[in-house]
Amino acid sequence: MKLKSLLVIALLVFTSCKNDKNSKPVESVNYSETELDVTTSTYPESISKIFEAHGGLDTWKQMQTLKFTMAKESGDEVTITDLYNRKSNIDMPKHKIGFDGKEVWLQKKDTTSYKGNPKFYYNLMFYFYAMPFILADDGIIYEDVKPLEFEGKRYPGIKISYESGVGESPEDEYILYYDSETHQMTWLGYTVTYFTKETGKEFHFIKYSKWQNVNGLNLPKILTWYNYENNLPTTKRNDLEFSDVRLTEMKMKDSVFSKPEDAETID
Repeated sequence: MKLKSLLVIALLVFTSCKNDKNSKPVESVNYSETELDVTTSTYPESISKIFEAHGGLDTWKQMQTLKFTMAKESGDEVTITDLYNRKSNIDMPKHKIGFDGKEVWLQKKDTTSYKGNPKFYYNLMFYFYAMPFILADDGIIYEDVKPLEFEGKRYPGIKISYESGVGESPEDEYILYYDSETHQMTWLGYTVTYFTKETGKEFHFIKYSKWQNVNGLNLPKILTWYNYENNLPTTKRNDLEFSDVRLTEMKMKDSVFSKPEDAETID
């Protein structure tokens, strides 16, 4: 319930009590000592139901640290992220990428060059993995869109865009498609605007194929990328599995994310 509505209700109660001389005294409540569930009050009903279907936004906001492992051809990739300041540490077989809250850094473990863009990648997989809860961030604009029809089933959609100046790529857009019966997230459509800084016109698609319960929350087990055409998914491309997932209320030390002495700062 929004604050304005609470004030209106309080005023009506006060007025009715004042006019009714026979009414019994109303017991006062010290709300400073009462725990109120208001985390979903500012979100549209559709996205609030999705949060609930995955374990609840209140539970998510109690967590401090997320850690997961991705099995890749080059070897396991382990990501640690601070959920509040979004500091990160990605440990790969031949490199480490991190974000200390101010700068992105890259550490080479041998002479092998890193072929990607560290500043683009340091939080990319975290954003995909932390769905749908990452869509509770500040500065987000929600809009219901046309359902996705795939293999005879319709999935209602919510378009996600960002206010100007939010994040590295405020031009990014997402569409979350969900199961109309369970309200569980099923598809994610997304644009890539980091390199052009212009609103993307082409949506890529990930299917959230399997979920796993971690500390009371449903987090992805397998993400499946699809080929796409005309802003619609077509055929399966590849799977990415997540293991050794840890979601905890324990905050990691800043040293976990600090730039090593032999690492380079990425501009």
